[in-house]
Amino acid sequence: MESSAKVDVPAVDMRGIVKRFPGVLANDHVDLTVYEGEVHALLGENGAGKSTLMNILSGLYQPDEGEIRVRGERVSFGSPKDAIRQGIGMIHQHFMLVPSFSVAENIMLGMDEPRFLLDPQKIEGTVRELSERYNLDVDPSSKIWQLSVGEQQRVEVLKMLYRGATILIMDEPTAVLTPQEVEDLFQTLRGMAKSGHTIIFISHKLDEVLAIADRITVLRRGRLEAAGVEASSVTKKELAHLMVGREVLFRIEKKPAKAGEVVMEVEDLQAEDDKGLPALKGVSLQVRSGEILGLAGVAGNGQRELAQAICGLRPVMGGVVRVHGKEVTNAAPVVLIKEGVAYIPEDRHGVGSVPNLSVAENLALRNYRWPPIGNGWRINRVALRKQAVELVQTFDIVTPSIDTPSRLLSGGNLQKMILARELSGDPRVVIAVHPTRGLDVGATEAVHRLLLQERDQGAGVLLISEDLDEILSLADRIAVIYEGQIMSVVDAEDADIEELGLQMAGTRVGAGAEKGEA
Repeated sequence: MESSAKVDVPAVDMRGIVKRFPGVLANDHVDLTVYEGEVHALLGENGAGKSTLMNILSGLYQPDEGEIRVRGERVSFGSPKDAIRQGIGMIHQHFMLVPSFSVAENIMLGMDEPRFLLDPQKIEGTVRELSERYNLDVDPSSKIWQLSVGEQQRVEVLKMLYRGATILIMDEPTAVLTPQEVEDLFQTLRGMAKSGHTIIFISHKLDEVLAIADRITVLRRGRLEAAGVEASSVTKKELAHLMVGREVLFRIEKKPAKAGEVVMEVEDLQAEDDKGLPALKGVSLQVRSGEILGLAGVAGNGQRELAQAICGLRPVMGGVVRVHGKEVTNAAPVVLIKEGVAYIPEDRHGVGSVPNLSVAENLALRNYRWPPIGNGWRINRVALRKQAVELVQTFDIVTPSIDTPSRLLSGGNLQKMILARELSGDPRVVIAVHPTRGLDVGATEAVHRLLLQERDQGAGVLLISEDLDEILSLADRIAVIYEGQIMSVVDAEDADIEELGLQMAGTRVGAGAEKGEA
């Protein structure tokens, strides 16, 4: 890749950055130098200190030691507003949005102008123009709580662009894009870099990093592992080793599927989104024991509503849901649990866990009603703690103790906690929604192994993901969803990634273009 970096003027120069939290040294004398006009990738496994370092640069945290220089001038940020004044904006992995406000209101929130009179139509028009320019489709008038996780990420991107950030920190910006949209975004980023913008690109997708970055900095366990290496001089395998300290398998060998009977099916399923508009328009799917059915699609095309409708978390307006032939349409979630359905939601903080409960208590949320943990209205704390110790060891959950609040876990360990809870009950059906979003290569490998293990033990797995590489790696069959309808279904070995990407964007192509059941 031809470098667009201009190596004469450092846009950002962070030296000797130290940041401590109770019991944790998040950044241990870290240096980071980023030049104007370059795309600089920041890599590291979950908990390596990347987000902490960028939160310091964006003014959310203040360093305990070290200094920051922006364009040669030493700066001290007391808040994100101070960083914005210096042209630094960050799109966080966990969103900084007000759920009850609209997209346009969130984008305007905290700005000095206008002070008194707002022109909603003008603001929405500007936001709409930005969204079209950067291919980030979102309705400016929608409330945040009505949007999917992917759509909320787009709002964060638009918020920084609206503020005119020239140093843009992007945390997993491609997680919700099709391959074609990723390439469009990369063209935009390259154009921004050539015009003098500075991009700090945080991603766990090493192929993307090597495709877009000029230079790469790697952190491991809060320390600097590699500083500003040229992207053209390293390989994907070398980067992964720098990140986790061991060899990583990018494509896990899997046994041929032994698909058996249908364990879960939806027939002509119809449901509405949070705005009361049709989200599922007659979806029909079948998942068999011993197989992984991958559902590919861009965020906001009905994936979230489908998973919630199956699991009893969203009303079904029409159609049928069956588990092992038994109708469970609109059944309560506890009924689905009894029928052996495990649910791994996309929002691991807001839905998949209770942040202020301990790891042990979170691990018991699926089976606390029944012995040995539940006994009438009483909880057997000894049994609860015994279960937690066993699951922490079995699933290799890194936590200070089983009494640690789950909100203090890294993203990878929080996801492993959720998987441990859902998979420990020997489920017959697994609904996994974006199970590796935001995870590093090591944690992603662990999650993939667990899903394949469930499949090999006879469970039927519905894998919902916007990462086509993940679906192609794990799925035995692939269905594509667009605007609440199934576009096509193909065997994974016959799938063409370009055709899948086009179908995710709404174009019916290929031999599987006729609408049918999965």
